[in-house]
Amino acid sequence: MKTTPPLGLLLDVDGPIASPVSRSIGIDSITRDLVTLAGRGIPVVFNTGRTDAFLRDEVIKPLLAAGLAADARVYGVCEKGAVWFGATMTNFAGIQVDDSLTLQADAVAALRTVHESFTDWMFWDDGKRSMVSLEQRTDVDSAAFLPERDRFCADAYEALDALGIGVEWLGRRNAAEPTVRIDPTIISIDVEAVGVGKDLGAERALELLAASGEIPRVWRTVGDSRTDYAMADYLHAEGFEVAHVDVRPADGVPEKDYPIQTMGDLVNDDAGAAFLAECVERYR
Repeated sequence: MKTTPPLGLLLDVDGPIASPVSRSIGIDSITRDLVTLAGRGIPVVFNTGRTDAFLRDEVIKPLLAAGLAADARVYGVCEKGAVWFGATMTNFAGIQVDDSLTLQADAVAALRTVHESFTDWMFWDDGKRSMVSLEQRTDVDSAAFLPERDRFCADAYEALDALGIGVEWLGRRNAAEPTVRIDPTIISIDVEAVGVGKDLGAERALELLAASGEIPRVWRTVGDSRTDYAMADYLHAEGFEVAHVDVRPADGVPEKDYPIQTMGDLVNDDAGAAFLAECVERYR
């Protein structure tokens, strides 16, 4: 008889799991506690804008090396819902891509041309399957990157507009129903189909879990940006009991109809580690 897990975890990666500085798991307890929770039957779904290759190399491989069970219900939803896969031998069925959410070739070519003027500050992520992402170089500090990020976004907006593509960027839009979004973060810029987002990632997560067993009724979503709240928004609207854990509340905590948890003075992966330790203690 299948039992309903007591909890489901829907986790952003950069910030709560991987350090935004090193961009890898830098706290050993995070790996250990994720393996422990998955081993207790708690589904874990990573919901990230990152590539499947990044998630595989920087998160899944460390989990497997730490003893992640072959039948653990662990999944990766990447590129904000456009790409997904099962993370263990039992549930891996290849890398799945929603082709309807892939940027058109002329847009990608135009963005590559724009990037040529910004290579001193950011690199092109060649692993993306559906979107275009530029990421802050690790030898460039935030003070140098952020102004160039904004300048790139402005130039990208103009380049897409020149192609007749409907585009939106921080509330600015050139069409009533744009099809492409420019989404800057603290370490990157994503240029993506309007249909992707952390809410789509949450929908994918439920679809994946429905195919592998019972879906938890209680959820915790964890993220470091305001867009990560869309995970909890979606689950709440679908009738699940959910609370969101914000590991960078200094950016502003919105009013929501579900609980929001912070981890005291801890932020980013320190906060993520503390939250996972709490879960290990509670869900024995």
